[in-house]
Amino acid sequence: MCIASADAELVAQLQAGSEEAFRTLVERYQNRIYRTILALLRSPEDAEDVAQEVFVEVYQTIGRFRGEAALSTWLYRLATSRALKHQRWARAQKRFAYFTSLLGFNNQVLHEPPDHAHPQAQLEGQQQVELLLAHIARLPSQQQVAFTLRHEQELSYEEIAAVLETTVPAVESLLFRARKTLRTHLTLPSPHV
Repeated sequence: MCIASADAELVAQLQAGSEEAFRTLVERYQNRIYRTILALLRSPEDAEDVAQEVFVEVYQTIGRFRGEAALSTWLYRLATSRALKHQRWARAQKRFAYFTSLLGFNNQVLHEPPDHAHPQAQLEGQQQVELLLAHIARLPSQQQVAFTLRHEQELSYEEIAAVLETTVPAVESLLFRARKTLRTHLTLPSPHV
């Protein structure tokens, strides 16, 4: 039985309310979904939480799944959407905590903001992998998702286009720009001779 027909049968069972089918879905896709989210969030704890949210959302909304895309495409779309939403929330929380740490009650300044080095400068001297991950995290969200799905999940351009609800040429463009940006930031200047 091919994956598409196995997934179609699984969807039918899920829509009929089968708990066994839900367990099968989780077993079949949990590792791929978790790894995709982890590649975007870089936090095992956050990735685990977001992956659970994805499967809860699947359980709650499977009745609306119409099969216009493959089940795996729909799951990747939910996973990347939830991961990006979590990233935005985490950044907002970090900014809020930083600014509230500077202010006391009645918005009085408690202390001046520390003069700290830019995160880029702090990365110097660390392993190349950490540097690459930091730069991937700075890519615009669509580029970040396309790059992650291509290089970490090894999805085809067609599959990525389906996840992002765009065209293959648009995916090619996203990947080209992501690679160009990464090359620019990761290339060390050559010494002058």
